Amino acid sequence: MATEKVDPIHQFHINKIIPIDIGGLDLSFTNSSLFMVIVVALAGGFLYLTTANRGLIPSRLQSVSEMSYEFVASMLRDGAGTQGMRFFPLVFSLFMFVLVANLVGMFPYFFTITSHIIVTFALSMLVVGTVVVYGFWKHGLHFFNLFVPQGVPMLLMPLVVMIEVISFLSRPISLSVRLFANMLAGHITLKVFAGFVFSLGSLGALGVGAAILPLLMTVALTGLEFLVAFLQAYVFAVLTCMYLNDALHPGH
Repeated sequence: MATEKVDPIHQFHINKIIPIDIGGLDLSFTNSSLFMVIVVALAGGFLYLTTANRGLIPSRLQSVSEMSYEFVASMLRDGAGTQGMRFFPLVFSLFMFVLVANLVGMFPYFFTITSHIIVTFALSMLVVGTVVVYGFWKHGLHFFNLFVPQGVPMLLMPLVVMIEVISFLSRPISLSVRLFANMLAGHITLKVFAGFVFSLGSLGALGVGAAILPLLMTVALTGLEFLVAFLQAYVFAVLTCMYLNDALHPGH
């Protein structure tokens, strides 16, 4: 039992809540699915409750919602220009989903959905898929100008185009791995130090004294992880804005 408590990987296990098997496909409702629903409900419920009875003089919670709106809107205008505001619902939804998911995962015994590569990769593919679909719909074959930088000598053009294509195709991988790896590594590190506290504390008075340092490290890492939770949501949203700018302005 004690081994399970200090197992840093146990917190990432997928457990079936409602087993569903249709035609050999496992469509079970899992703890990951549950926390996705919780994250959407929390984010949507907070925004609705804080803006439903909005006033000219905003309350504290209404101010938080308005600041979140302006924060993402300013980020999108800086990254993709005023035309990028047509993608505001997408970017704002992604930012709030990732942020709330990261924060929810900080609570003990809760599940961090962004610590799974399949979730972050799905979000990344949504972003890149939107760029490709909108780019071809808006610009047609001129969207390929994205891979042909201006001012490059013709002799180097094939090499540069190949690099640009590889860079574009690697975007969903880098975008998803960055979020997944940071959340996974942070939670594992936090669980390891918490495990040290638990293990040393069970060794008597001497162990309790030795547990002070890992306890302080656990507290410090917890604060750091809350900061990382926001920073990773911010980075994901910023990169999304930059990628959407390529769909709006494929020419370099």
